[in-house]
Amino acid sequence: MNPLGLYAPGTSPLHRAPAGPKLLVLLVVVTLVVVRRDVGWLAGACGLVAVGYAVARPPWARVWQVARLLLVLAVFVGGLQLWLVGPQAAAVTVLSLVAALAAASLFTLTTRIDAVVAAVERGLGPLRRFGVRPERLGLLVGLTVQAVGTLAAIAASVREAAVARGAGRSPTAFAVPFVVRTLRHADELGEALAARGVGDEDADERTG
Repeated sequence: MNPLGLYAPGTSPLHRAPAGPKLLVLLVVVTLVVVRRDVGWLAGACGLVAVGYAVARPPWARVWQVARLLLVLAVFVGGLQLWLVGPQAAAVTVLSLVAALAAASLFTLTTRIDAVVAAVERGLGPLRRFGVRPERLGLLVGLTVQAVGTLAAIAASVREAAVARGAGRSPTAFAVPFVVRTLRHADELGEALAARGVGDEDADERTG
């Protein structure tokens, strides 16, 4: 697994769209699905994201990874919410979760991480005079967004392995490998960032 992104190359309109506008659209979508509490509207948002996947045409294996994770989360979170607060609140929570995570995963599948970093750097460039480091913020935003897709892929893979071993209903069979692989990914990400010189400037400033 590439520790710096889950981009799936393609030639769709979503792949060709600039990273900056796509990131703004993602932020708007996620904000709306969190704020709005209407089941019909949230179902429409899920449908719109599904249309986005149809337009982007990412590899089916990647879409299936996202779908399986969302299904597991929907069943677990929906069942818990149904028991605690009732069907209306459960439907709102599940639809919000599915729409937000599916949209973020679609963004990571159609956008290179370096394009995200560059877009944020350009947008925040004027703030450099006030001490803001656009390159750091760009990297932070890019890694935060793509982390959703990364964790989704890890969770789906771990879940598949647990089912293959006949331990699909065991929380431990899922939780332990998921934590181990997440920590391993964090180590790989740290090594990748170090290889790109991230953090060297701060170290130089402290030693200087």
